[in-house]
Amino acid sequence: MSALMNVIAVDESTEVEAVLNYTRNTGVRPVNYTFDPPPGIPRSSGEIDARTVSIHDARRVHGLALDASGFELISHRSTLADWGAFQDPDRVRAIDYPEVEAALRIHTGADKVLIFDHTLRDSTAEPGRAALREPVRRVHDDQTLDSAPQRVAKHLAPAEAAWRLGRRFAILNFWRPVGGPVLRAPLAICDARTIDPADLLPSDLKYPDWTGETYALSFNPRHRWYWYPHQRPTEATLLKIYDSSIDGRARLTAHTAFDDPTSASNAPPRRSIEIRSLVFW
Repeated sequence: MSALMNVIAVDESTEVEAVLNYTRNTGVRPVNYTFDPPPGIPRSSGEIDARTVSIHDARRVHGLALDASGFELISHRSTLADWGAFQDPDRVRAIDYPEVEAALRIHTGADKVLIFDHTLRDSTAEPGRAALREPVRRVHDDQTLDSAPQRVAKHLAPAEAAWRLGRRFAILNFWRPVGGPVLRAPLAICDARTIDPADLLPSDLKYPDWTGETYALSFNPRHRWYWYPHQRPTEATLLKIYDSSIDGRARLTAHTAFDDPTSASNAPPRRSIEIRSLVFW
């Protein structure tokens, strides 16, 4: 992540105007629940700051890459194909995880990839469902610079964790549609080079048994947003959630679902899977 790196020029004719939900910086730490909170407590706190922004067609831009912009699109074909198969978590772990691990190792040159969870999303899902979640319509990043190293300690034995924390590692999301192209609630991704550290708002993400830390984002007019129109199940978007390297490459990016104004009113629901992994070099 660096606001000082040059941003790639874009053909302004390849954009849509859409509303993204930022979080207003009020000085109060936002809290988000992954389950139904106690009575009287909102599922998500933090004041929404809705902004209309230009979202550019990433398919028409050269040079977007994981270590530059913080995201990129790769080809990937899963053995699992239908929505029903993906709803069996044991099949996802047994079949999809090894395929994604192999793809990440090849693409990144990592010597170890550890997948630690996945999430299925459906744009018709009811809030609060654990197995099937709705798309997140707030600008966010899944980890913070403080919480990401805790993931290493959480998932590795102490001796290996201590050794790995002394070397470069990253957290990557492997995001793709299931069953058909994304025609509703697509994913918008912010160019890491346009995010300033002051835009990042640490937030609590509460699970039934523990509390994680994520970033909400406050609005910055310098942010440049992209999307991959009609992304297909044979395409995966790689998202840089965290990178321990401080050599100038992208360290993180932000993303959110958004309502595409060009979507047909009868477009099918968006169904997707995101697989989260620790990647070590």
